[in-house]
Amino acid sequence: MKTEGHLIKNVLPGSIGQELEIAPGDWLLAINGQKITDIFDYQYYCMDTYIEVLVRKPSGEEWLLEIDKEYEEELGLEFENGLMDEYRSCHNHCIFCFIDQMPRGMRDTLYFKDDDARLSFLQGNYVTLTNMSEEDIERIIRYRLSPINISFQTTDPELRCRMLNNRFAGEALEKARRLYEAGITMNGQIVLCKGINDGAQLEKSIRDLSRYIPVLESVSVVPVGLSAHREGLYPLQPFTREDALSVLEMIHGWQDRMYETHGIHFIHASDEWYILAGLPLPEQERYDGYPQLENGVGMLRLQEEEFKEALGEAKALIKRQTKEPKPRRISVATGMLAYTHIQDMARRLTALSPWLTIRVWPIRNDFFGEQITVSGLLTGGDIRAQLAGKELGEALYLPQNVLRSGEEVFLDDMTLQQLGNALQTRVNIVKSSGRDFVWKMLGMER
Repeated sequence: MKTEGHLIKNVLPGSIGQELEIAPGDWLLAINGQKITDIFDYQYYCMDTYIEVLVRKPSGEEWLLEIDKEYEEELGLEFENGLMDEYRSCHNHCIFCFIDQMPRGMRDTLYFKDDDARLSFLQGNYVTLTNMSEEDIERIIRYRLSPINISFQTTDPELRCRMLNNRFAGEALEKARRLYEAGITMNGQIVLCKGINDGAQLEKSIRDLSRYIPVLESVSVVPVGLSAHREGLYPLQPFTREDALSVLEMIHGWQDRMYETHGIHFIHASDEWYILAGLPLPEQERYDGYPQLENGVGMLRLQEEEFKEALGEAKALIKRQTKEPKPRRISVATGMLAYTHIQDMARRLTALSPWLTIRVWPIRNDFFGEQITVSGLLTGGDIRAQLAGKELGEALYLPQNVLRSGEEVFLDDMTLQQLGNALQTRVNIVKSSGRDFVWKMLGMER
């Protein structure tokens, strides 16, 4: 049975909440006489310049607080559960689901499949729409929650039912049409599976989704990730270089048409397609401001542009130095996907600063299988095993996405400290920014 109200975990200093003596351990019961279901109710009812907030103290005493404030001014309350509600899990059984390909014995949270539109708005997660009720759609429209990120996979209703193993998955596409008609900004994703939703099916999906422009701002196409743990799962096949070339040819053709008609490129290929095809990354202008960075679309191009800018600044700084810096030997480890890109940046940086030596180590993903090449799925165990006994210099640098968000822990629960102890070197983190790469490699924090 759900507890009435929401437990307040923290009250920000100097906030309205602190001024009114709301404290951690208090319970928020209602705003303007309305019970609060989740964070969106809370934010919606807090917007007005006059609100009435009902709070229960640990003693059981209830306070009704009348608050005059600026429009949209926040109360400064943080809750035990950031969503202020239970997370909604996914009830689909998608043939491409990566969580189904996880090895056993990992922490429970890694096996949770979310399909919550609220997390789409808050964190950028992608949702299938199959888990959304009519009330959910109405709340999104009423509260103007956007953008909503949608995993389309295909616009063929029957095929979508088969891919998601959900007989209602085709009907769920109608919810996207309702969001479009209400003007709710959307972004889309297509996880491409060889021989299933590629080829003519991909062509159809792009054509159908382009009708939602400009409310649907972008759609990314990413190749299905296949781990080594697929026993008993749908027999999916990896894409080849020829497949990647064919996918990119189709996407580039549609980009040209969309840009001519709408002024945006709309459909985007993730970086993996270009690396698999052996083609250079598109120029920055083709990414329309990078709306799908979290999906691996344009991440390497943006990093390259930031790197070039910071490299010019570093060159000017080095020229002004009156004495040569102390020799510096360091290492960088990254996934196989970005290895060549990172190695090239390291080469250009060391050419600028001869006193700097950078060794870039590509890490093979033995934990999930060699077909998984992104650095975000590397484990501490694989890094330790492949770098043990290597000359790493004064420090080893790793990309930030190898760690759990906000923590110094890898996917396999190894800590950053444990890895450093095992390799007998200092382990540092580099953000995805090309600027951060330049200054961290030079040992000049900025």
